[in-house]
Amino acid sequence: MSFASLGLSAPILKAVADQGYDTPSPIQVQAIPAVLEGKDVMAAAQTGTGKTAGFTLPILELLSGGERAHANQVRVLIITPTRELAAQIGESVITYGKNLPLRSTVVFGGVKINPQMMKLRKGVDILVATPGRLLDLYNQNAVKFKQIEILVLDEADRMLDMGFINDIKKILALLPKQRQNLMFSATFSDDIRKLAKGLVNNPIEISVSPRNTTVESVDQWIYPVDKKQKTALLINLINENNWHQVLVFSRTKHGANKITAQLEKVGLKAAAIHGNKSQGARTRALANFKSGEIQVLVATDIAARGLDIDQLPHVVNFDLPNVPEDYVHRIGRTGRAGASGQAVSLVSADEIKQLFDIERLIKQLLPRKLIDGFEPVHDLPESRLDTRPIRSKKPKKPKVGHRDGQRSGENARGHKPSSKNKRHTGSRNRVSGQSGNR
Repeated sequence: MSFASLGLSAPILKAVADQGYDTPSPIQVQAIPAVLEGKDVMAAAQTGTGKTAGFTLPILELLSGGERAHANQVRVLIITPTRELAAQIGESVITYGKNLPLRSTVVFGGVKINPQMMKLRKGVDILVATPGRLLDLYNQNAVKFKQIEILVLDEADRMLDMGFINDIKKILALLPKQRQNLMFSATFSDDIRKLAKGLVNNPIEISVSPRNTTVESVDQWIYPVDKKQKTALLINLINENNWHQVLVFSRTKHGANKITAQLEKVGLKAAAIHGNKSQGARTRALANFKSGEIQVLVATDIAARGLDIDQLPHVVNFDLPNVPEDYVHRIGRTGRAGASGQAVSLVSADEIKQLFDIERLIKQLLPRKLIDGFEPVHDLPESRLDTRPIRSKKPKKPKVGHRDGQRSGENARGHKPSSKNKRHTGSRNRVSGQSGNR
């Protein structure tokens, strides 16, 4: 199977070939023809499977004909939960649309709104946006939706987790009824399906991996260790194994800063990426990590959502996540596009519940290894696999206050929220073209 056989035109095929790709991934094989036929699509795919190109390539094909966008109008709207993911999708659009006369732009909070308004004045064929900033632009008459042909909801599961449901409903109410709808998500929970009922019409459902499974090419294990020894063990693993590029996950922003400082103290080049960092700092840290200037990137879950790092060999869970699905998303950062990867978790005795929940979700016990000199004083109880089916939980109402998807005290629009209205914000795919953040 080749990209040419999927119905893509020469300018797009050349852009794909320029990136060194010749074989579409399974989700691209299914999604591209469905989108080209004008059908609504619901696609569940793990991070790293090529889902971004699965909608980017056919959208570019469809837009290559037809009337150009008028002033302040948009032909395709792609909504995504985080700034990093929005920037990376924007990169993909530019990469694969470079031979086409199409205009695109990316808008998100945390940066000045005026330059974004200026880019929208002439109209854009493709707009990639986070929900809060999109509503801000609409309320200032900077963007209009009469020309919308296609709507894409990417990372729909995370948008619900981050409390964007009300924003999404407001946006849907503003769009023309006649349009093509594409919904992409790592998983499709019952709540996502409820949202889909009011969005997609007779959709083609695509699933390229079982729900909540981990990538087979990722070697996973845990190191039982006392909490106070975690940093020393992390340093030992990096130095003894000569790890050159490591993504470390911390449960909290404070923890990410602390880990980074301790790594730098022993001479390791490290940087933290989380919601209290400015957009510029986050973009620089990611760029330096990709280029090799930084050896260790320490991230929180929401800040890392959608990060695209080519051939990332090592992921370390310094803390286990409270939400077991986040474990799947975390380790999905490695082992992409057929490459092998390692996912290591440093687990202390007080994290046993999180460990049990993760093992129940992925339906496997994680192997345990001990490192000489780091044997825990507080034993980590043995695991027993819980095979009972997991009941879907109703989503919790978002808490008042800022979330990790934006700087402290800011909402998704990049504004200071009032006391009455506080808002939350928040793969190298086989073919993704997501080469970095803006």
